[in-house]
Amino acid sequence: MPVSQSTEYQRPRPARATATTTRGKRETTAVPARLPGATHAILRIGAGLLFFLHGAPKLFGWFGGVGPDGGTAELFSLFGLAGVLEVFGGLLIVAGLLTRPVAILLAIEMLIAYFYAHAPQGPIPYSNGGELALLYMFVWIFLAGNGAGPASVDARLAGRGAS
Repeated sequence: MPVSQSTEYQRPRPARATATTTRGKRETTAVPARLPGATHAILRIGAGLLFFLHGAPKLFGWFGGVGPDGGTAELFSLFGLAGVLEVFGGLLIVAGLLTRPVAILLAIEMLIAYFYAHAPQGPIPYSNGGELALLYMFVWIFLAGNGAGPASVDARLAGRGAS
């Protein structure tokens, strides 16, 4: 079966979930056809909003800002660059605009953040505080590979190009 090169979101076939009952029989239930697309959009929008909120203190000093005085990061520093990527990248992810290239850029940012800020404190993400950076990285890799999904500007633009 050939792989489609289209960036348009294609609704997946209803998946079948199987479960074993207490008597050892297998039961199969259909997952509603809309559920995969809806959860894809919820993941994209939720992660994008949280990422925006992660960068807002660095860039704007919101939510207590950064440092003991609650200020902003120096714009032309690594921390300032991270704030710019997190705020504007998060907003682009929420909108679902340029999702694949933005997600690749954000995944790279989170990988660098992990090795720059967390890995020197130890090899275990739980111990070095790097869990969030790695979790964001994996979400961005998912979006880079799967696109924005439904309810996105990318899907709407792909729909116009197809007609």
